[in-house]
Amino acid sequence: MTEHTRLLGEDSPALKELSAEAGRIREGEIAKPVREIAPLSLRVHELAVQCTRQVHDLSVSQYPAMEGGAESLACLAGACAQISLAATLCNLAIHHRTEIYLYEDADPAPATSDQRPATSDDQLRRTGDEVQPAATTYRAAAQQLSRRLASYTTRPEVLHHS
Repeated sequence: MTEHTRLLGEDSPALKELSAEAGRIREGEIAKPVREIAPLSLRVHELAVQCTRQVHDLSVSQYPAMEGGAESLACLAGACAQISLAATLCNLAIHHRTEIYLYEDADPAPATSDQRPATSDDQLRRTGDEVQPAATTYRAAAQQLSRRLASYTTRPEVLHHS
């Protein structure tokens, strides 16, 4: 459980960083969408896989039996879905941004110096919007598990058996 607490605690800052990166990419001049968005997409996909693995590992541990564990696990599963959606949105942003270069009518706002491509920008915005609540969920789950572990190790019956 200590390792799960550490991993959950690491995910929240990583998610916040990815959200900020999506915002920077969206506001920047994106002339090479695959080169500029794909690194973010890969990081979000990797985090989605890592988080899904953590939810699985927690589901087969004693975590669901802990007080509030099943509810927390359900929240983490929802956060995993948000992270997976964010990864898909990154790929869609790449797709829609590259379509602009192929078809003049691919996006309601073509990529010019004074207009931003609306569809891919919206997908990058939504990427950030999806990972923000996931970061909050992971931070809360890590704090909750950390408190439970701390209270468990200070129980008198645990200390006598150690």
